[in-house]
Amino acid sequence: MALCLGQVFSKDKTFRPRKRFEPGTQRFELYKKAQASLKSGLDLRKVVQLPEGEYIKDWIAVHVVDFFNRINLIYGTVSEYCSERTCPIMSGGLRYEYRWQDGDDYKKPTKLPALKYMNLLMDWIESLINNEDIFPTRVGVPFPKNFQQVCKKILSRLFRVFVHVYIHHFDSICSMGAEAHINTCYKHYYYFISEFNLIDHSELEPLKEMTEKICN
Repeated sequence: MALCLGQVFSKDKTFRPRKRFEPGTQRFELYKKAQASLKSGLDLRKVVQLPEGEYIKDWIAVHVVDFFNRINLIYGTVSEYCSERTCPIMSGGLRYEYRWQDGDDYKKPTKLPALKYMNLLMDWIESLINNEDIFPTRVGVPFPKNFQQVCKKILSRLFRVFVHVYIHHFDSICSMGAEAHINTCYKHYYYFISEFNLIDHSELEPLKEMTEKICN
């Protein structure tokens, strides 16, 4: 059930084309190994653990791209319900508001409608994972020294998509019969970031109760 996102969420509504790994590369083989573990029905806590003999940065790179694809697919499906009218601010309920800052066009934290925020977020992530200096694909090319910090930032911002979808669009998810699928995707994400300490747990506060319910 965890891997049937494509059967529930409409692939043609994906925000961005799916990032794929080049067949024959080590990262492609790692990706296949990760997918096989997911399909095996193993405990997700074990699935996210670093396989013996593999490099942690490769393992993180594979998962960052996979989570980008999956979360992009989830939001792409509910985006028709996420307009400037319904979601004039990128938020998670009344307590949490997310402002966009990228150092380029938005040099200061800027309040935006959720849909605009999501577009900027997906563009930003896509530009990073397609950047050979950050996510190298050529054999023998090392990851940059700040690679894990970049991944932490990506994963932190992807968490905000979960927050917005769960709090503002969960009725739409349920109407599609997709509750179990998004829960499993979130659990996979949560166990992975927890395994490698990739997000400050204070940032997970908006979904604390839901996380305790489905992940413990």
